[in-house]
Amino acid sequence: MTDSPSLLTGADAPNPLRDPRDRRLPLIAGPSSMVMFGVTGDLARKKLLPAIYDLTHRGLLPPSFGLVGFGRRDWSHEEFADYVRTSVSEHSRTAFDESVFEQLRGGLRFVTGTFDDTAAFEKLTEVVGELDRTRSTGGNHAFYLSIPPDAFPTVLSQLANSGLNTADNGSWRRAVIEKPFGHDLASARELNDVVEQAFRPEDVFRIDHYLGKETVQNILALRFSNQLYEPLWNANYVDHVQITMAEDIGIGSRAGYYDGIGTARDVIQNHLLQLLALTAMEEPITFRAADLRAEKEKVLSAVELPEDLAAHTARGQYVGGWQGGEEVRPYLEEDGIPADSATETFAAMRLDIATRRWAGVPFYLRAGKRLGRRVTEIAVVFKRAPFLPFASTDTADLGQNAIVIRVQPDEGVTMRFGSKVPGTQMEVRDVTMDFAYGMNFTEESPEAYERLILDMLLGDPPLFPRQKEVELSWQILDPVTEFWAQNLDPAPYRPGTWGPDTAHEMLARDGRTWRRP
Repeated sequence: MTDSPSLLTGADAPNPLRDPRDRRLPLIAGPSSMVMFGVTGDLARKKLLPAIYDLTHRGLLPPSFGLVGFGRRDWSHEEFADYVRTSVSEHSRTAFDESVFEQLRGGLRFVTGTFDDTAAFEKLTEVVGELDRTRSTGGNHAFYLSIPPDAFPTVLSQLANSGLNTADNGSWRRAVIEKPFGHDLASARELNDVVEQAFRPEDVFRIDHYLGKETVQNILALRFSNQLYEPLWNANYVDHVQITMAEDIGIGSRAGYYDGIGTARDVIQNHLLQLLALTAMEEPITFRAADLRAEKEKVLSAVELPEDLAAHTARGQYVGGWQGGEEVRPYLEEDGIPADSATETFAAMRLDIATRRWAGVPFYLRAGKRLGRRVTEIAVVFKRAPFLPFASTDTADLGQNAIVIRVQPDEGVTMRFGSKVPGTQMEVRDVTMDFAYGMNFTEESPEAYERLILDMLLGDPPLFPRQKEVELSWQILDPVTEFWAQNLDPAPYRPGTWGPDTAHEMLARDGRTWRRP
């Protein structure tokens, strides 16, 4: 008879809450602070500051977290705190709580100055040091550059000259960069050279807020945790893939940024190509950053452009008309837009992926403004069944099976398949099976910036594209935009429609049609 194992007690007993795989406790950032350049801009006011408050409200930031605003306003710390209060009370996802804000308020600081003001960066160094002493931030500081890319060299050189970019005694310093990461391959490389003169590559976090969305991350869960989908996720069964990012609004007040950039550079180069990579990638060995990025880079490296760009790409520009019960102006009459602008507000293209999994399966990407509705989705459309034992009239209303991943709004997944209509006749019609985040989980999905800011503070980079991904994306897009500039003017389209006729003709050449989201 063997002795039964004795129970471990006291210091010998393993603590299950120290297991890094345990999911009962959330990941919480350690002692740290963030310095935000561009803190008075729309992005900071509507997204970044509310995200920091929401993280505080959820208990995911340390109680001593510090936030330093840098700008030209002649504000005291108290006036900056009032500005933050207004921002979060108007735009935060979670309800405003006075006690939560007071906790955050204790770490709020403001430094007045311009980007070329050396004295202001000396003051910033003093403020960061004061946070280390009074808030125990431990020398861990992130610098969020929510500013135009042409200001990066000045700010980064100031950070380097003041020593704010240098960590010691096991602490860290990180730079957070908002898109756009350049406007073509050459400028992306120049921008990266500037950034990496001040920060190590592993300390640079490039924000693509789409990658922080729960539904985008769910692409990986859907594909790799379910035996149901992965065996079908290939050229043997998939006919084509459509990735759509549509907005029902115009450019608003973004004329200064948008004109000359256009839809392709604004969203296809980053958001849509990232969605393509996640949809088409092979299963990573782990979800660690190096393994995940390696698989995405393989996909982007294998992307091939069609030989005839005129036939397999489309660009458009919205004209005036009626949308949503109101009359809207054409793009060329928007405030700040030159009357002869050739910037596209709609872009579509076919891409192919030269791998065994996707050989012969086209990926169609489209994005635009003033379209039928606001929606972002990935539709994996399957081939038709090779034999249908039905009369042609039985399946007149039957389309192709599809799995549709809805990124926004109404986040979730829809499966479309054929089913018999009740009655005495054999009639098969498309039906859908829906999963909706809002109905299946008891908690609201966090905003993308909440996830990304927390991951950056944790030093967890899988959701942040590295420079190689950025360069591969520009290598895909540059030939298209160069061709457009020389050969293809934007075609007009009416507000509330789904783009110019040339986009529909593009798919018709392949014997396909755009799905209506």
